[in-house]
Amino acid sequence: MNILMALSQLEVTGAEVYATAVGNNLSARGHNLFYVSDTLTKEHQGHFFKLRFNKRSILRRFFHVFFLICIIKKHKIQLIQAHSRASAWSCHFAAKICNIPLIVTVHGRQPVHFSSKKFNAMGDLTICICEAIQTQICNDLAVHKHNTRLLRNGIATQDFNVASAPKNNKKIISIIGRLSSHKGDVCYALLTQCIDLKKYHVRIISGTPLTERFINLKNRVEFTGYSNNVPQLIAESDLVIGAGRVAIESILSGRPTFAIGEANCIGEITLDNIEQAISSNFGDINAEEKGVDIDFTLLKNEIESALQQDYCAKNVIDIVKNNYDLDTIVTQLEQYYQDSYIQKKQKEIPIIMYHRFIQKESEKGVHGTYLDIKMLEKHFKLLKRLNFETLTFADLQEKGFIHRLQVGKRFIMITADDGYKDNLELMLPLLEKYQFKAIIYAVSGESFNRWDVECNDNPEKYVELMTATQLKTLSQSPYIEIGGHTISHPKLQKLSYAEQYHEIAENKKQLETLLQKKLISFAYPYGLYNQDSKSIVEKLGYAFAVSTNKGSLFMHQDRYQIRRIAIFPRTDTFALWRKIRGNYLFKKAK
Repeated sequence: MNILMALSQLEVTGAEVYATAVGNNLSARGHNLFYVSDTLTKEHQGHFFKLRFNKRSILRRFFHVFFLICIIKKHKIQLIQAHSRASAWSCHFAAKICNIPLIVTVHGRQPVHFSSKKFNAMGDLTICICEAIQTQICNDLAVHKHNTRLLRNGIATQDFNVASAPKNNKKIISIIGRLSSHKGDVCYALLTQCIDLKKYHVRIISGTPLTERFINLKNRVEFTGYSNNVPQLIAESDLVIGAGRVAIESILSGRPTFAIGEANCIGEITLDNIEQAISSNFGDINAEEKGVDIDFTLLKNEIESALQQDYCAKNVIDIVKNNYDLDTIVTQLEQYYQDSYIQKKQKEIPIIMYHRFIQKESEKGVHGTYLDIKMLEKHFKLLKRLNFETLTFADLQEKGFIHRLQVGKRFIMITADDGYKDNLELMLPLLEKYQFKAIIYAVSGESFNRWDVECNDNPEKYVELMTATQLKTLSQSPYIEIGGHTISHPKLQKLSYAEQYHEIAENKKQLETLLQKKLISFAYPYGLYNQDSKSIVEKLGYAFAVSTNKGSLFMHQDRYQIRRIAIFPRTDTFALWRKIRGNYLFKKAK
């Protein structure tokens, strides 16, 4: 996807570190990232556009919106993720005009006033990095909770190792964070009321220009300025004081950590308070707007006690790793991107379902599960003319569901059920001619369509399935993927768990033994199944399963209940065009 990250900041913030860490991970996954902000300091992949979001006059904001629209149009942006209220305000209008989704990640407590209640600019989806933020925006800004998601800071946890306890002659206390606003007040209070500056070597790691009150402390405190090597400075410290991402990185490095933020003090992070720390972004967010609401007279002894520890507790480190792993966070974020994009566009890639193909009138069946091969070629010609490319489930397994949303691409999936002999003789030559790929779902325990022929109501004519040799020949084509479809094509929901398991497992075993390939996807016969069916398919190692008219309209939301669009004998090219536009299932569901 083409993704625009929008920030408003005049100095390095946790939001920038988050945005660039997530952005670089997304870039490594094949996405195209663009950034727009007042400043951008951290290393990033992707083009940066400088825009002064912090200039907020009415005229400036009109310009911001116009500038954003130009970026969106020129670079074919598919989604915006904003990381501040100022940027979200302008992005809201640009996204509306361009009909693309806006996701807003909230990193801190939001100001509450009349205009923010009436117009909260929280996008199509609001991501909160901790519970305290989610509670605040729902209670104070009237954001509906179902429009919010809880998603932690993403940190490359594998890049952090527990460092050996430093052997400093004079213990080092590192205070990390910006020195502006309330955080500056907190830092100053720590230096003047809580820490013995003669006993300890105190250093302040911040890119904020020093004001007079901090300049007066320069002879007793080391001000390192902005640093690109914060992890090393953390590893050298006997105690790290900070909030948010600083506290998380300190814990991952095994350092004793004292969490204190703009308005809230958690204290030394232990197993007893780790959940409270996580829910408040390690003291960065208070439950209520009270300014600096910290009793600094109580902190001196707590800081002294924290300095007696050599390491942060291992179980605390493990909890942080489980909550903040960057790969896990970005994978979840990709889910939210897909949710928002498909919801906004009301379109999903079509998965069309064929069965068998005929050449003569006499081959027509009773149940409507056939198509004249001449019409199939007309279908393929239309797909080619409309610039469709075909995907298989092997493609989605390798590249992820989000691969289907590449800008400038039109994807479709072609499937055919049961494994009829004509799939090899008639369908395969057309697939090769038009260079389309298809997934064939094969029944492995029958030689003909017994389930349709030997039925009490409206029996079908006899039609041959592929032999084992023919199926193996078909599977060797680069245009074919084979999937499972049971042994005998039963209505699974009418069987016991054991009977379903046998039908699905034995079919998978037989096909994999014959083809010497792992099967990736399964199709429920008749599109019928129950929860047992789904759990068995997953337990057996299938990555995907397809149905017909049941399941989410968003294919990535349930990989074991993916909808398909049936093709019938009367599906001519116009009917096919209607079905493959992308919005067919959405309109049908309405």
